[in-house]
Amino acid sequence: MADITAPCKQARQTLGKIAMLKKWLARIHWKAALLMLPFITLFCLFQLAPMIWVLINSFIYEESWSISNYFEIFTNDFYLQAFENTLWLSIICSVIGLLIASATAFSIYKMQGKVRRMMISFTTMASNFSGVPLAFAFIIILGFNGAITLQLKAWGIIEDFNIYSASGLMLLYIYFQIPLGILLLYPAFDALRPEWEDAAKTMGASKLTYWFKVAIPVLAPALLGTFIILVANAVGAYASTYALTSGNYNLVTIRIASLVSGDLFLEPNMAAALSVLLIVILGFITAIYHWLLKRSYHAK
Repeated sequence: MADITAPCKQARQTLGKIAMLKKWLARIHWKAALLMLPFITLFCLFQLAPMIWVLINSFIYEESWSISNYFEIFTNDFYLQAFENTLWLSIICSVIGLLIASATAFSIYKMQGKVRRMMISFTTMASNFSGVPLAFAFIIILGFNGAITLQLKAWGIIEDFNIYSASGLMLLYIYFQIPLGILLLYPAFDALRPEWEDAAKTMGASKLTYWFKVAIPVLAPALLGTFIILVANAVGAYASTYALTSGNYNLVTIRIASLVSGDLFLEPNMAAALSVLLIVILGFITAIYHWLLKRSYHAK
């Protein structure tokens, strides 16, 4: 006669293991929540709370609720010029930085051994060189009495160069865009398989055809995503720009700082409205980046 109690015992053991697993997962859940508590606290205090404060105060005009701050921004040529300068400077510098970073990242990808590791380490160090030290370095090297400026004038290559103008800002932006672009693009070249180029050559394709028909379409999501991150990085730049121009160039971040610090007059509510519009622009740019990232994952 078969033992009918064996399946029942096995079922009870299985249910017991499931119950133990649920208890173990519940303990891990609470431990993970406790470990995340410092991050959540800092995020709420330094990200969420200031953002809510800025949003609320952007609708206050002369101690009453109003959209007059936004109306003034869109009807004031000075504020519109700040957005225009910020966007065109960020986009142009990001395009140039992306082109240089793409070529450099591909060169690093082709390197081997210690040279590649040395270049990656140097790029990582250069990407952290920003803000006031970067502006000070540019002033020493390319200022009116900078070492390179004086040497180029002595050689007759340049007659007049102003590092404190829009062209100087472009050089500054391009400089700090290139290392970031390299770090973002370098892993993307791993998606290119050497056999793809060999197969293209076997079928009679030139190197240029291979890049336009195979390599660039594969790298397109990474290139577009990197470009968007570079634009966002340039739009939000403040410290190096202010240190180089002393706040004399009309950018959105400079205008926000001047309205808050009260160099001419104190208007924190107008600064809050400018900040909200800048957050909207950065949020839109970030949303496009995540959309491109999701498309690249689906394509894989």
